[in-house]
Amino acid sequence: MKNLLLVSYLDIKESIRSKWFYVYSIVFGGLMALFFITGISDSAVMGFTGLSRMLLIFIQVTIIILPIFILITTVKSISADRESNVLEYMLSFPISLKDYYWGKMLGRFLTVFLPVIFALILGVIFGFTKSGDMPWSMIFLYSALLFSMCFVFLGIAFFISTMVKSTDIAIGSAFMIWIFLLAFIDIALIGLMLQGRVGDGFIITSALLNPIEVFRIGAISLFDPELTVIGPVAYYLLDTLGATMLIVYSFVYPIVLGVLFSYFGFIAFKKKDLL
Repeated sequence: MKNLLLVSYLDIKESIRSKWFYVYSIVFGGLMALFFITGISDSAVMGFTGLSRMLLIFIQVTIIILPIFILITTVKSISADRESNVLEYMLSFPISLKDYYWGKMLGRFLTVFLPVIFALILGVIFGFTKSGDMPWSMIFLYSALLFSMCFVFLGIAFFISTMVKSTDIAIGSAFMIWIFLLAFIDIALIGLMLQGRVGDGFIITSALLNPIEVFRIGAISLFDPELTVIGPVAYYLLDTLGATMLIVYSFVYPIVLGVLFSYFGFIAFKKKDLL
């Protein structure tokens, strides 16, 4: 455990020295500041005002920005150490592969999750200053969704980082996965639905295997429990899972997926040529 925490500490220090960490923090913190300046919380859309309105906009931004930031910045974690011979240097010390791998993952998780949650806390503090109603249940549930989303893409990034040896291939693979999850899968499913080649249940189930889609639906359900904005699909989801189980699924499924990817990445890391 001591070596694991030491590797995590070293990874956090390395991340803080990198420019991407400050860009990453400024993006999310700056978004909240921009929301304050532009007065988004004072406007009303679909009945949402105050902090609820600001969280609604923040969710729409994180759906797009958060996955690609995590993938691009994390996918180089192990592959870059291998290319620069840092991995060989680290393993020359009495540090096990288990401590190195999970220590790197813990340190990187803290560096990608804390700036996002701090931006959310900044919004909560702003809500207090406005003396508006604080949707505490919505805040806690959204924090849980952010946790699960960070974890699943961190697991995917570490899996890619252990499978490839070149950082260029790792970054390219991460970008293609982001494009596929964000856009291509929706386009493909809509095409199948329009052509009527497969059942609607299969299409909806396939969409719910996409962690970005799961986060999107779970976030929407916090503001709109009846999911009126997604149309007739809402009836299928609510009849099949129910409002409560839908939120639970939105939180549990990405975590389970992240655990699987990170574990498979660890297995590949132990079996592949490390140097």
